[in-house]
Amino acid sequence: MELLPRRPGEFGSARYWDRFFRQRGQRPFEWYGAFAELCPLLHKYVRPRDKVLVVGCGNSELSEQMYDTGMCEDIVNIDISDAVIRQMQERSGSKRPKMNYLLMDMLQMDFPDGHFQVVLDKGTLDAILTDEEEATLAKVDKMFAEVSRVLQVGGRYLCVSLAQAHVLKKAVEYFSQEGWVVRVHQVASSGDKQQFVLPVFVYVMTKFKKISDSALQILEICPEEQDKPMRVESAERLVAAVKDRQHYALLCSQLSKTPCREQVSLDLCNRESGKPRYTLHVVDSPSVKPSRDNHFAIFIIPQGRETEWLFGTEEGRKQLASSAGFGRLVTVALHREQHYEGMAGIQAELSGKVMELAPPGLPARQQVPFLSVGGDIGVRTVRHCDTSALSGEYVVEDVKGDGTCYFRRLIFLCNRNVVQSEARLLAPMSLPGQKKRRKDKKKLNPAEPPAAIDKSYLCCEHHKAMVAGLCLLGNPDSLPEAPLAVLVVGLGGGSLPLFIHDYFSQAHMAVVEIDPSMLEVATRWFGFSQDDRMRVQVSDGLDYVAKLAAEAPAQYDTVMFDVDSKDLTVGMSCPPPAFVEKPFLQKVKTILKPEGVFVLNLVCRDAQLKESVLATLREVFPLLYARRIEGEVNEILFCQPSPEGQRDPAELGARARALEGALQQPGRPWDTSYALADMLQAIKIL
Repeated sequence: MELLPRRPGEFGSARYWDRFFRQRGQRPFEWYGAFAELCPLLHKYVRPRDKVLVVGCGNSELSEQMYDTGMCEDIVNIDISDAVIRQMQERSGSKRPKMNYLLMDMLQMDFPDGHFQVVLDKGTLDAILTDEEEATLAKVDKMFAEVSRVLQVGGRYLCVSLAQAHVLKKAVEYFSQEGWVVRVHQVASSGDKQQFVLPVFVYVMTKFKKISDSALQILEICPEEQDKPMRVESAERLVAAVKDRQHYALLCSQLSKTPCREQVSLDLCNRESGKPRYTLHVVDSPSVKPSRDNHFAIFIIPQGRETEWLFGTEEGRKQLASSAGFGRLVTVALHREQHYEGMAGIQAELSGKVMELAPPGLPARQQVPFLSVGGDIGVRTVRHCDTSALSGEYVVEDVKGDGTCYFRRLIFLCNRNVVQSEARLLAPMSLPGQKKRRKDKKKLNPAEPPAAIDKSYLCCEHHKAMVAGLCLLGNPDSLPEAPLAVLVVGLGGGSLPLFIHDYFSQAHMAVVEIDPSMLEVATRWFGFSQDDRMRVQVSDGLDYVAKLAAEAPAQYDTVMFDVDSKDLTVGMSCPPPAFVEKPFLQKVKTILKPEGVFVLNLVCRDAQLKESVLATLREVFPLLYARRIEGEVNEILFCQPSPEGQRDPAELGARARALEGALQQPGRPWDTSYALADMLQAIKIL
């Protein structure tokens, strides 16, 4: 039996609806929104003594259910189909004496002005507003004008809708411009996603007298899990908020039916601020054999550790999900601007929401475990936040790492998943007679003065590789005492130049940093300082190198580039593209001594661009080595002006081992994790 119209415009035709209801017979037809789902909202906006008008009633049971449950009895139902009105009059009969069914066109109603307190529309607006043709919009304007006319001031127009963008936008703009308060509710789902995937919304338009065209528009949205409405500033933002919820519903429906081949990412936002509160990644592991207890789990990433490879990369999360042994793992990252009440608080907050992401086949009433590292949510303390004219917003924060160590990090918020600089914090010293607190009980207090920086420790693997590359210079046994001239472009927190300064006692360091804010951050928060062997020039590295090439060539043993790009649209985040153009690289070669080495930290996700950069480097530097940093995108390139003295990886490893031994002086701290020899034994000659 074909009940759908040939053209969308037939939805407004009495002839079509007469045929529809004759063919359908006595069976009630509900577009969407069962009474059980709508009931809480209807109770909120419909009072027992209200006069209620239901427009386009069809043969829905909604009015009957409202009447029978005692919600409201003074209900008038109208429709343009004579067949359905006679059917409904016969069905209600004497059972509902106060309820009426009338044959009437809602575009031209016979009721007096201000006759009703509530006008209820369940799918009628959606059926009429099928397109944005001029004739359709004119018909909708007539409908809205009639609804407005028959409603009292303070009355409510309740419109149940699927909230297609053009339908919602039209309703919101019309009534808000008339001075009405517009609120959009998402209807709580019954949980039967097989029956209907798209969420149902109710527009609640409350009539107020129009004061002026410039009066403040009040637009609000109420998500299904919240009673308190959220104010939005424009119709466009309201439409966008509804669209986000529709996309989320479709995503949940898809995830509930089939495993996801690619990782799905979504943000759950703070309802007051609208800022992201949780970032979720849904990771399926097809290799995990399903059993009753390993279908689904939630993993809370400790604060401050979301940038680590295991949690912050797609490959890392795959490994985490596989090792956890669950068919579907949802990782949850916590945001630094938010406050959390421990693991129990997070679990209470997320339990309902994450179940919407459950995999197919999850047993009923299955308890879903919340996992974490060490069972806690980590420690993150924001020490400083500011805005730089060049780098944008940034934060300095202290976080607890894996174990008992704490680290200080510099994060640029334009790329918040990347740690710009990192330093290990020294544990506070206990005073004589003072009991030493257990390390795992340590709590960071923002009111405390900044903890001391461990300048002997290199946190970043690429910095260790860059230091190891110094063994390409001369005799590695004597390098720590050699009078080296080193140029570092890119200061960050200053860890790399500080380490070279402290461990190579005769090295003279020139550091170039374009952003004066970073020099202040490094000095105040990362223990950086200048002296007669360490000077910082606040300048553009491009200009500084060009000037040196013209005025003082061949003066540096080593030039190091560790400078980030501010242009996130390019597939290379380090360095900026201008730093690897051939004319500039020739200037870098000019300021190097003939036996010197140029060390470049390259972070490039664009394979074609990366190959182009390597080709340009080979044109300028005859000898080129590369060291890929495991688990990261970074690749450290060691470039030398002369092809003479090429060494194989085994020899380079031996030289790095010798350098490591020479750097380990009595009374000077050294971390065995540096493994400089391992850094260069894995090197490639390009």
